[in-house]
Amino acid sequence: MSDVELALRSTRVVTPEGMRPATVTVAGGTIEAVLSYEAEIPAVELGDDALLPGLVDTHVHINDPGRAEWEGFWTATRAAAAGGITTLVDMPLNSLPPTTTVDHLRVKRAAAEGRTHVDVGFWGGALPGNVKDLRPLHEAGVFGFKAFLSPSGVDEFPHLDGAQLARSLGEIAGFDGLLIVHAEDPSHLTDAPAGPAYAGFLASRPHAAETDAIAQLLELAQRLDARVHVLHLSSAAALPLIAAARADGVRVTVETCPHYLTLSAEEVPDGASEFKCCPPIREAANRDLLWQALADGTIDCVVTDHSPSTADLKTPDFATAWGGISGLQLSLPAIWTEARTRGHQLTDVVRWMSARTAALAGLDRKGAIAPGRDADFAVLAPEDTFTVDPGRLQHRNPVTAYAGKTLHGVVRSTWLRGEQVYSHGEFTEPKGRLLTRGG
Repeated sequence: MSDVELALRSTRVVTPEGMRPATVTVAGGTIEAVLSYEAEIPAVELGDDALLPGLVDTHVHINDPGRAEWEGFWTATRAAAAGGITTLVDMPLNSLPPTTTVDHLRVKRAAAEGRTHVDVGFWGGALPGNVKDLRPLHEAGVFGFKAFLSPSGVDEFPHLDGAQLARSLGEIAGFDGLLIVHAEDPSHLTDAPAGPAYAGFLASRPHAAETDAIAQLLELAQRLDARVHVLHLSSAAALPLIAAARADGVRVTVETCPHYLTLSAEEVPDGASEFKCCPPIREAANRDLLWQALADGTIDCVVTDHSPSTADLKTPDFATAWGGISGLQLSLPAIWTEARTRGHQLTDVVRWMSARTAALAGLDRKGAIAPGRDADFAVLAPEDTFTVDPGRLQHRNPVTAYAGKTLHGVVRSTWLRGEQVYSHGEFTEPKGRLLTRGG
């Protein structure tokens, strides 16, 4: 115990075995031990504030470089730290260039170097013309590859058709990599009618767009024995397909997002395009089924899909407004607010937003308060509430679908490898590292 540099003591420490009073010791940025609450060592006393492992968000669009006016590494990672998130994995599109070659990955890493308040890794991209680049990107340390089955919204990241998907997935399966997929079938998508009504936009992206695309992906994954991950599932209609594929041995994981679990189509006001995203926020009954799937394990994890833009692109017309929800800073309280009303515990939230997301990306030093893991922590006051004020958010453009909502769960502080990086609204200088798969 002589090497202990830090100890944190709380009546509510969330460990892989459950929540209990404990004292957590840290040496060299690593958790050394989880001791009894009564351990006789000097410690930072957290009282009844809960000590969670830092959250791991594997679906974040930082857009830097190239569209840094939408978001940047400095602002995105400050928002993450303020929300108890200690690790991000950045999506390969919306930056210029996209992360689709090793050279482009180097550009992305150079833009991030020294500017991250939390740890950051990178996904690669699978495009129609870059099959030859997939293995080199894998060897350079990306955590997997993102593909779209419908138009992405940016010209430099085109989607894959059926034959192109098969070629890319076959290549990725050859080195047992992971393909993560925006699964909407373009044959079911139509242009949303102009105007402020949400119903027209929702009808333009029906459940069948997701179910048919997911069915195609699952069939191909089974044939190739490939690892696949379904991104931002919004349609509960696809859940039986996923459960059946798993039962047949298909290696598929699934995520959903806070906005699909906490918001509903019925509550979207006219012209409120801060609620627009693809796939769309669906009806309350669909939301209930997503919660059931989280509870039974059909859905593995919850991530933000933080997808920002400048405020001027969020026009009142649902046909033309940019689609994307900014949620980094608010994801933990948003999920906890809803989860607690449905009988779930903080241990469940940690499983969905830290343990399973870390496992998805192969981050075996993240995602748990356990000896040998990185000493990444979020200190949460679970019963405290706050009202969302967009002006107090840290991401670059303070547009949020949660404006004015009262949420449970105040993040008091955030720790990265045993160093406090955020506390009560104040930040340190950036201490984040750039991560590589297997590194």
